[in-house]
Amino acid sequence: MEGGGGEPAGAAGCRGGGAGLHVGLLAGREWESPAAALARSLACGARAAVRALKSSWGFFLTGIVGGTLVAVYAVATPFLTPALRKICLPFVPATTKQIANVVKMLHCRRGSLVDIGSGDGRVVIAAAKEGFTAVGYELNPWLVWYSRYHAWREGVQDSAKFYISDLWKVTFSQYTNVVVFGVPQMMPQLEEKLELELKDDARVIACRFPFPRWTPDHVTGEGVDTVWAYDLSTLRGRRP
Repeated sequence: MEGGGGEPAGAAGCRGGGAGLHVGLLAGREWESPAAALARSLACGARAAVRALKSSWGFFLTGIVGGTLVAVYAVATPFLTPALRKICLPFVPATTKQIANVVKMLHCRRGSLVDIGSGDGRVVIAAAKEGFTAVGYELNPWLVWYSRYHAWREGVQDSAKFYISDLWKVTFSQYTNVVVFGVPQMMPQLEEKLELELKDDARVIACRFPFPRWTPDHVTGEGVDTVWAYDLSTLRGRRP
């Protein structure tokens, strides 16, 4: 009678065994506690995060290296390109003494001035400070942008202008004062170009190297600081 209201122990055990078997069939593996499942999920997530982080750093570092190479190429190319031309005209900054000698040759001169191959703009800015309307032509865009900034810093941005241009594509007939920091290979051809284009009242000032066929009217300085001045009126055999 006592057992009529209850359940046989064996039946309970079978039901419990059936439930365990059912869970095993659903999960396809042995039963694991919620804590163990959570730990396993966190571990998998951590490994995935590490892999993603490594991949992100790889892309990041690749981007930095690629960007650096592009920047170096962009900056270096304008400086290296002149060496690949038929006539190499590298950028060599003018010395303080050279600029002083150029200014000396401009004494009592008036009119506009052009610096052929103006580099970082030192000569143009110095001439602007002396009251000239000065222009510089330069192939290197970085040097032109720096020259414009330098002119602005010196307060002569209105009278000192800089342009990106090839000197062989520019006509210099409108200038009465021409400054040239050239190399021997270019001087004969430039001599012919200037003689054809400049007016009688023009003066050409050559720095570092003289013109091969012209006879200078004035010479000042010595060594690399030597400056030669040529008056077109003398070269053509007549005075203004």
